[in-house]
Amino acid sequence: MSSTLIEKLSAEGGGESVRFLNDIVTHLWPNINVAVSKMIKEVAEPMFKTMLPGPLATLHFTKIDLGQVPMVLSDVLTTKTETGDIKLDMNVAWAGKCDIQLDGNMIPALGVKGVALNGKLSILLGPLTDILPLIGAAQIAFVNPPDLKLDFTGAAELADMDMIDGAVRGVIASIINSILVLPNRYLYKLDAANDYFKTQIYPLGMIRITVEKAWEFNQEKQSASQKFLSKLTRDSPDAYCKVAVGAEETWQTTTKNNTTSPVWNEVHDFVVTDFDQCITIDMFDEDVGSDDHIGFAATTVRDLLSASGKQELSMVRKEKPVPGKIALSSKFYRFAAEDSSFSASDHSAEGLLCGVATILIAGAFDIPGNRKELNPSVIVTWGEKHHFQTAIITDAPGTDINNPAFDTTFRISTTAAMVGSGAQGFRIALMNKKVEIGSVEVPLSDIIKAPDMTLQNQFDVGSGAKVRASICLRGIMPATMEETHLPLRQK
Repeated sequence: MSSTLIEKLSAEGGGESVRFLNDIVTHLWPNINVAVSKMIKEVAEPMFKTMLPGPLATLHFTKIDLGQVPMVLSDVLTTKTETGDIKLDMNVAWAGKCDIQLDGNMIPALGVKGVALNGKLSILLGPLTDILPLIGAAQIAFVNPPDLKLDFTGAAELADMDMIDGAVRGVIASIINSILVLPNRYLYKLDAANDYFKTQIYPLGMIRITVEKAWEFNQEKQSASQKFLSKLTRDSPDAYCKVAVGAEETWQTTTKNNTTSPVWNEVHDFVVTDFDQCITIDMFDEDVGSDDHIGFAATTVRDLLSASGKQELSMVRKEKPVPGKIALSSKFYRFAAEDSSFSASDHSAEGLLCGVATILIAGAFDIPGNRKELNPSVIVTWGEKHHFQTAIITDAPGTDINNPAFDTTFRISTTAAMVGSGAQGFRIALMNKKVEIGSVEVPLSDIIKAPDMTLQNQFDVGSGAKVRASICLRGIMPATMEETHLPLRQK
């Protein structure tokens, strides 16, 4: 993947220089350092244990200091959303001089002395009210996964540097993506009385991407032995592509064997949260052991749709242009409060979506029990494959543990099989630690029949407790010309 290209796509100009914001960040940086350092330790260490291989899984932080160099904001663009919220888009650049130390079993101590991070940040302020503080909440997210580089010291300077760098950076990137990259947003309430249902920002629509073909590329093998083996076995690569939109789940095409002109014409649907989300395509040569990287290409949803849904993209590898192009085509669908797409044959093939379900869990009320013994959460289940749980709330000053707020969103991309004949409904269960307090079944038909296909209620889950939740279903409709042919980004 080309970090230079990602920087270009994920951090673009077009806004105002805001020195006062950078002055505020500079003054707040010591406080940001403490708060973010604590968050990194609490979130990253458990993920090291589950995501890193072998001895690296024992890594833990012995020191986290983000240094004295603050992040820099630039090109701030202020707009208003269709719902009346204020939207701030800005570039974020950080060339941090850090002192981060890690240790683990059976590996020498290592550290990070520098972090380079570049990305495009989006901040939504809303809903707007006539009562101070005038803004209900701030929602913060990177539009695309930010470009991230780490400068290691210690053991990472040895032969295993690439493996350690890739593994640790992968975990950190996963943390950022799962919390701070669209469609995920970090919510901070500015008004304690803010209604979470009015804060929610729904996705814009769905893009149906066809990876058509690639041509004129000639991959260079990474080692002499691989080159020799290739001559003995085949002359051309076995090519496949991995495609992603923002932080959405990556999709992989089939492999086309022994060709430098693979034709796929394979289709997959991605939910779109922002028109500036990147579409990335990584092409690989499938090999025994490890696959070789052929090239990387990228565009944005906006640029693809503005080109009438068709583009031929050039490729790069290891920061340098390589021969070859990849052809994409696309069609954009908007979400609509109607269910005709649920049974349409056009949306029933593998990899295709017929809509989206959005579940909001605002809070719970009247949970029985002694506050010292309560650690409530809510589990939402749809069928056998979709199981989500809110954060587990712990008792703390200012927390009403018997009436906790969860303010959590779950989004499920919907296929025809999920909403077809005999489809299952939703189950909402209120938990105390691992013990279920009570639950409620919500039939799919109740949601479809609800006004605007949105069912909002304080659901009685038993034992006198209630869960305030909203379940919203949306089908898809072909976008109009105005919705598809977007204006170019303001410069």
